[in-house]
Amino acid sequence: MCATCGCSDEGGVTVTDLDAPGHGHAHPHPHQHGDGPGADHDHDQRQPDPHQDRMIQLEQQVLAKNDLLAERNRGWLEARETLAINLMSSPGSGKTTLLERTIRDTRDTGGDLSISVIEGDQATLLDADRIKATGCRVIQVNTGAGCHLDADMVRRALRSLDPPVGSVVVVENVGNLVCPALFDLGETARVVVMSVTEGHDKPLKYPHMFRTADLVLLNKIDLLPYVDFDVDAFGLAVRNLRPGTHIQPVSASKGDGMDAWYDWLRAHRVTRIR
Repeated sequence: MCATCGCSDEGGVTVTDLDAPGHGHAHPHPHQHGDGPGADHDHDQRQPDPHQDRMIQLEQQVLAKNDLLAERNRGWLEARETLAINLMSSPGSGKTTLLERTIRDTRDTGGDLSISVIEGDQATLLDADRIKATGCRVIQVNTGAGCHLDADMVRRALRSLDPPVGSVVVVENVGNLVCPALFDLGETARVVVMSVTEGHDKPLKYPHMFRTADLVLLNKIDLLPYVDFDVDAFGLAVRNLRPGTHIQPVSASKGDGMDAWYDWLRAHRVTRIR
């Protein structure tokens, strides 16, 4: 049970390597240890009691432990000069479509970005299968009843993924505008995908998500003529939460604005390998 948000891992977390024969690298091991980044940690399984001070103490312990593992992930990625992006959004914003196009376009225009993906969902391999169809290396993490990825799940996925030195790892987090914002995964940067079909008031309703964003991709802009979405109000709300945050309008389905996103990735990758 997650003391921070109340989600449960009782259904078991599984990490699936889609390149393994028969998807044979699925591990239902919420408490298993390995030799990836941060492999020497232990797990604290204490349960919260009804007292509020106890809940606060447990929340601090959960986040502190996650932050420690995230730092180990970060060090491991830095040693490999690997750019890690935590891609977050609500369900249906178009994250997977954006990733599919990003992988194909950057490969077709010279292949200067070596991208691999960690897919996070509560269940199924549906999105991972879509990413695998692009020819990209992908690891699926199914969280069971959990509503977010955490640093330990990403540690196990990185162990299987084994990304090349100087590459880009994109972690497609579980679709949720609340809990993923609380958990550091060891990423280099956080990118929030927001679609115009969701309403321009989302930054006001979910401030912590947008307060932690290094970049906001405003997706499905091809639908702007058909929806009630105030782009200026959205931009004002985002920048009130985090001044200077860049908002890039894109259409993952049509390709509009995607070159600017690719340039952002390239610039951050270059910074990473200096």
